[in-house]
Amino acid sequence: MARRGLIREIFKHFTASFKPRQNGVYMGDDYFGNKYYEIPADPSRGKRNPKRFYVSPVDMRYDQDNMPAEWDAWLRYRRDTPPSEGELKGNLTIATMKKENAEKIEGSRPAGKQTHSDMSSFPIYEDFEVTPGEKPREKGD
Repeated sequence: MARRGLIREIFKHFTASFKPRQNGVYMGDDYFGNKYYEIPADPSRGKRNPKRFYVSPVDMRYDQDNMPAEWDAWLRYRRDTPPSEGELKGNLTIATMKKENAEKIEGSRPAGKQTHSDMSSFPIYEDFEVTPGEKPREKGD
């Protein structure tokens, strides 16, 4: 009987390991809908560092392409404090402005590859021969 209870507990903990942890302290969210959590450090229990994780708005879709750089830095312990709403909005405004400016510049350029008409692909030196054993090539050739 004790063996059956042990197997049940092992299976319960195994299946629970695949579910995202929800017992952390809510730290904030981003404009993609990701929610960020932190489990504080507890040195008395041997946990020196806090655990940080996020929950995606769509179940089982953990895609870091849809994560702002500020939250990514916080998750990877590159910054101690989570980003503020003002910081996120300011950086999003700057990023969209850069995108719009790049599209304007790209749209103003003529299509196709631009090359200089008076330049050859390699420099020509008077002192060196082009083909071994022949006389050096002139610049006008």
